[in-house]
Amino acid sequence: MRITKLEPLVLGTPWRDLTYLRVHTDDGIVGVGETRMLGHTEALLGYFNEAARNHVIGADPFNIEALVWRMKRGDYGRAGEVVMSGIACVEMACWDIIGKALGQPVWRLLGGNVRDGIKAYANGWYTVERTTEEFHQAARAVVDRGYRALKFDPFGPGRWELEPAESRRSVELVSAVRDAVGPDVEILVEMHGRFTPAEATRIAKELEPFDPSWIEEPVPPENQEALAKVSRNTTLPVATGERIHDRIEFRELFAHQSADIIQPDIGHFGGITETRKVAATAETHYVLLAPHNVGGPVLTAANLHLAAVTENFKIQEHFNDFADSHVKRAAPGVPEVEDGYFALPTGPGLGVELDVDFVREYPARGARFDLYAEDWQFRGTKGESAS
Repeated sequence: MRITKLEPLVLGTPWRDLTYLRVHTDDGIVGVGETRMLGHTEALLGYFNEAARNHVIGADPFNIEALVWRMKRGDYGRAGEVVMSGIACVEMACWDIIGKALGQPVWRLLGGNVRDGIKAYANGWYTVERTTEEFHQAARAVVDRGYRALKFDPFGPGRWELEPAESRRSVELVSAVRDAVGPDVEILVEMHGRFTPAEATRIAKELEPFDPSWIEEPVPPENQEALAKVSRNTTLPVATGERIHDRIEFRELFAHQSADIIQPDIGHFGGITETRKVAATAETHYVLLAPHNVGGPVLTAANLHLAAVTENFKIQEHFNDFADSHVKRAAPGVPEVEDGYFALPTGPGLGVELDVDFVREYPARGARFDLYAEDWQFRGTKGESAS
């Protein structure tokens, strides 16, 4: 079996574009991968054109390791977000092809499951005005939907630190959510890399009474010593990793013991196998895995297969029960969240089939995500959201 064609398609939503890649073979089997780019979709499409002729066309989809190595190292230039996202789409699609060829779900080909259900947390649920009443009501809807965990960013636009009034307002929103969901539902607080170590630590202290299961990306992702400073000075677990694109880059994080939970994004990290490798290294440091996922159904399915086989997996992010719920129609087959858990996928390969006609109904709209815009947040515009 050989790869004969790469066919990218882009589905637009109000706040991000989802890129799907169909990988065709001479046996007629077509696999699919997915990633979500913020502001770099056209660069990714350009990369596919070059990678196809340089590395992918003619390759055996069963030889994933060799193909990924060529794509990552064969151009000599260091792979960053665009290249690793392109690799991820191809790699995911190859696993889909292999599973379809063998009639098995990917998780069985990865060694079999270590869990029967995959705990999920909701994101994208707070497309409301940024008030305690609105957040309280929206959080209740998440619990009523069956989730036992939810993540949110309570902070308004800010760089490095918050004004006192803004800080109080943010803490009040966390309090409102905890009051809404009760003590047994996990709340996860997103910081989006806004703060200095001192400010992040100060805010974390204010959040301790509400017992969040983690604070996420408290400082920008480039400086692991700064992140370690936060970890040393808070009692709350620290999570990070969505903007790290190579498992080698996690070495420093593990060495500094900077985080308790890592959050690589399969769609930016070279795919399922690369993410599994860093998860295994994390396990040797007693660090948990909670993959970042703001994609649609193909990316969600890939995450479920990884979660099924990963011992130190903690919880899986999921957007599309609340934000852009129509996106689930792009590739039917992903299990629904019931009582807070996904069931394991059962179909061959990733267990989903891309609806090409549906994707073409929603072309890219030039969506742009700007964390520092004055009107940034889930407030006010239904269906728009952020990572």
